[in-house]
Amino acid sequence: MIAGADTERELPPLSPAEVLRYSRHLLLLEVGLDGQRKLKAARVLVIGAGGLGSPVALYLAAAGVGTIGIVEFDSVDLTNLQRQILHGTSSLGRPKLDSARDRLGDLNPNVTIEPHATRLTAANALEILGAYDVVIDATDNFPTRYLVNDACVLLGKPNVYGSIFRFEGQASLFHVPEGPCYRCLYSEPPPPGLIPSCAEGGVFGVLPGIIGSVQALEAIKWIIGAGESLVGRLLLFDALRLRFRELRLRKDPACPLCGDHPSIHELIDYEAFCGYGGSVGADEEGITAGELRLALDADGDGLVLLDVREPHEWEIAHIDGARLLPLSVLPERLGELADARDIVVHCHHGARASRAATLLRSAGFTRVRTLTGGIDAWAGDVDPAMPRY
Repeated sequence: MIAGADTERELPPLSPAEVLRYSRHLLLLEVGLDGQRKLKAARVLVIGAGGLGSPVALYLAAAGVGTIGIVEFDSVDLTNLQRQILHGTSSLGRPKLDSARDRLGDLNPNVTIEPHATRLTAANALEILGAYDVVIDATDNFPTRYLVNDACVLLGKPNVYGSIFRFEGQASLFHVPEGPCYRCLYSEPPPPGLIPSCAEGGVFGVLPGIIGSVQALEAIKWIIGAGESLVGRLLLFDALRLRFRELRLRKDPACPLCGDHPSIHELIDYEAFCGYGGSVGADEEGITAGELRLALDADGDGLVLLDVREPHEWEIAHIDGARLLPLSVLPERLGELADARDIVVHCHHGARASRAATLLRSAGFTRVRTLTGGIDAWAGDVDPAMPRY
């Protein structure tokens, strides 16, 4: 039986070529022939083929996991290649699923790759996740993390969790009833825009390789039934200081999903739950890059173009005539904008600009707009010579 699976499954034999391929595994008492056969019989779902999903999928395939499902709908972009080692320059513009299937097939042709070219939603999650023994959360956004967690709990599947930001990462294995779920750790999502995405805050390229490898390790151990899992433990990693820390996790009796009196019995609207149902601030007024160019040409002196990014981002690229006032210091420096009557705020993509616009309006500024798509849209639509990042 596959560890954690719901039903008995006959373990397949290994061919002579597979015995040779996995010989270093077979020499390990903790793996051996039966463990390798369990890996061959296992079905593992990887949600995301990006920074975390890359090392996860590579190591699962190399280890001989028989069936690897991958949920992904994005295409390979140049900014991915700094950390998403599953893809290469020759795959730019291709669907990540196609790139992943080719790379994993080359790494181990004995493995079956099941592509799911779709966005995971409450409408399809139970059907997709239900076909696998282990689920690996390699996503990068809160709505999908809560969706994966809830679906795994409802289905009784182990959820191998990992997340990364800048130089820090964390990993755990959520499995009910043996341990807590993701909601026991984070009962409520953070406000939208509070925690920047990798596109806004950056991520150290090696970091997902480390955390993703831990996730692959946990999945493999779970399948073969070896060692001590991360159930009930949260592993924290600081790449700059090269330090690992560990926190004990306990089930929350008040958890609405896995607690003593659960109130969640089906999947919900996770975009709305995480506050992503619409734009940040329903009354927010936006301006496109093209409209901003025309406004600057017509009345450049009367318009304040406020850049709320950080100084090191300004050095990469900035719009001529803009004023740099990072969001991190904006509250205490509002006086510098006292005479402004028409303000257009921008950041990289828009999240920080929205928060800055809300702050400015609450401080009494009545004419505040945000640049839709941020400076990235300006570079794409107005100034193609501007570096994009």
